Amino acid sequence: MGKRDPRVDAYIEKAADFAKPILIEIRARVHAACPDVEEDMKWSSPTFLYRGMLCGMAAFKEHAMFGFWKGPLVLGSRAEEAGSSGAFRTRLVKVSDLGSKKAMAADIRKAMALNEAGVTLPRARRGPAKPAAVPDDLAAALQKNQKAQAAFEKFSPSHQREYAEWITQAKRAETRARRLQIAVQQISEGKPQNWKYMK
Repeated sequence: MGKRDPRVDAYIEKAADFAKPILIEIRARVHAACPDVEEDMKWSSPTFLYRGMLCGMAAFKEHAMFGFWKGPLVLGSRAEEAGSSGAFRTRLVKVSDLGSKKAMAADIRKAMALNEAGVTLPRARRGPAKPAAVPDDLAAALQKNQKAQAAFEKFSPSHQREYAEWITQAKRAETRARRLQIAVQQISEGKPQNWKYMK
C-alpha cells in the first residue's frame, strides 16, 4: 500500500489557489495508477517513488508542472514536444490541462514498468575536457622552466585552468608578477594551485 507524506499536504496548502486543485488531482491520479507509490520531498517539490524515482510535480506563481523522472523513456517523442526532457505537462493552469486520466495512468504504468525492470536513463556523454586558455605570461614563464612545463602539461585541464584563472584575476601588475613566480615554483613541484586544501 502506498504512503502519503504530510509534507506534500503542506506543499499543496501553500500553493497558489489555481494550483491546489491541479496538485490534488495529480496526486490522486498517481496513487490510483500506482497503489504502492510513496511520497517524498525532493528539491523542495513533491516526488513520487516506486522502486526509485517515478515522477514529480511542482507549483509556481502562474503555472504548475508534472514530469516523469525517466521522461524520454516514458514519453518518447512527446517528451521533446513538451519542451523538457522529463516534463509531461509543463504549463498547467487548470485541471483539464492534465489530459485524460486513462492516458496519464498508462504513462504512469509505463514508468512503473521501467523501474521494475531496473532501466536507467543513459547518461549524456561528455566530450573531452577543453584545454585551459593559458595566458601568454604564464606560457612564457613555463617555457623557461622545463620541469614546470612538463608538470603543467600533465595536469588535468581543471588544474591548468585554476592556475590560469589565478594569474589573470590579479588586478595589479605586481600581484600578477608575484603569482607567476609562485605558480612556476608550485607547478615545478607538481602541486595544483589549491594543493594546500587537498587531503
